[in-house]
Amino acid sequence: MVSAGSSTATQGSNGPASPFDLLVIGGGINGCGIARDAAGRGLSVLLVEQDDLASATSQWSSKLIHGGLRYLEHYEFRLVAESLAEREVLLKAAPHLIQPLEFIVPHEPHLRPRWMIRAGLYLYDILGGAKSVPASKSLVLQGSSKGVGLKSAYTNGFSYYDARADDARLTILNARGAADRSAVVSPHTRFVSARVMDATWHVTLQDVPTGEQIEHRARAMVNAAGPWVMRVQGGVKGLKPSRERVRHVKGSHIVVPRVHAGEHAYLLQNRDKRIVFVIPFHEQYTLIGTTDIAVEAWDEPAISAAETAYLCAIASEYLQQPVTPAQVVWSYSGVRPLYDDGQANASAITRDYVLKLDADAGAPLLSVFGGKLTTYRKLAEHALAKLAPHFPAMGAPWTAREPLPGGDFSGGLETLVAELKGAYPFVPPPHLLGIAKRHGTLARGWLDGAQRLEDLGEHFGAGLYASEVDHMVATEWVQNDRVCAARAAAAVLMRRSKCGLFMNQQQQARVSAYLT
Repeated sequence: MVSAGSSTATQGSNGPASPFDLLVIGGGINGCGIARDAAGRGLSVLLVEQDDLASATSQWSSKLIHGGLRYLEHYEFRLVAESLAEREVLLKAAPHLIQPLEFIVPHEPHLRPRWMIRAGLYLYDILGGAKSVPASKSLVLQGSSKGVGLKSAYTNGFSYYDARADDARLTILNARGAADRSAVVSPHTRFVSARVMDATWHVTLQDVPTGEQIEHRARAMVNAAGPWVMRVQGGVKGLKPSRERVRHVKGSHIVVPRVHAGEHAYLLQNRDKRIVFVIPFHEQYTLIGTTDIAVEAWDEPAISAAETAYLCAIASEYLQQPVTPAQVVWSYSGVRPLYDDGQANASAITRDYVLKLDADAGAPLLSVFGGKLTTYRKLAEHALAKLAPHFPAMGAPWTAREPLPGGDFSGGLETLVAELKGAYPFVPPPHLLGIAKRHGTLARGWLDGAQRLEDLGEHFGAGLYASEVDHMVATEWVQNDRVCAARAAAAVLMRRSKCGLFMNQQQQARVSAYLT
């Protein structure tokens, strides 16, 4: 058994303790990014999340840090430029979680003419400032390694670069960065209601496992609840009805056995003008997505048979070997809380964000509408800029130059892996690579002292050892009581790692038993 590692909100014996400067509601990428930024500027911060960190939209993305090439067709030049600039910042801040990825675009002349794609790629190269990744170029695919796996009809194409990321770990390490700067991080804590008294928010929260209600005070609140943003607004007393709205758009992905050799990805165009990514995923798999479907019921999204068939059909249109629903080893769906800009087509709705500051109730409330994984850090800076008049002593922006936890190394992931291999030669190289990708330099914190593999504790499978699970419980808010055993196992196996993809049911059950 391992010990619990959750940071929980506390309460004084005679009522709420001294007020926090900032209460952040929502433990997704935006909420965790705002909490980290605010804590680093000297604000006292409480971050609450009704479930586990990164348990909703922030773990169900396409796992990309990208400018959004297709957004150029909707003239979202500001968003693309900001996203491309952020891609550069994040590549430096988290080299263990984020690495460059080459995309190959097979040309389909009847869908988009060559000049249009080339012009779009040229804009992609120049927007957002200097780039560390190679510029785009035209390719002859026939006979090239970049065309292996494609049907022979696709003779020409284009190459450009973006980056792949571990979205859930990016979220969790932002929360870790907030806690390292004295923020209180409280998952499994639901926002119930808030009202203003004496220019301060009096907030009622609920500890989800026990049902106990907790009272807190905060000088300002941030509503970063993602799909639940309007629901949280409904619990704020004295708040005028908001004109801003979100559209809930479901995006689904499938994972199949590897469909092509090489580490490049494909961007495939479909007849409906949508694009689908085909991305190498954890060495032996391929990730294919995404769909765009406006939904009304969004609390527990699930992929439909029609979505699976749609993704398989697009992939099969381009690939030599057909992709069928029977090959799917895993699938997932997430709901994107997009800012409602009035577009009827779900694919055309803006991926940009809108921040609304409201002080009508007597204390500031900032609500976040929309946003995307890539721009979370810049969104946090903009959020703090809006709150700055209420905190005149708040520090200056700082996150653009500071690595995320575990990202304080240079020379790229290969250099870090080589250093770890020299220090811990007894760990199998594939396992060491996975550890480095998940934790970066933080891996030394729980590898240090080990002289042999047995010192890492039980090996559950797929390179997951008991000492790493202990580290997740101690520092990454994995709850480990019997009531939450299944939830804790999922948090370890699929959210804080993807080791569950490579483990059988018996191995997964061992992890669950270890956590109880």
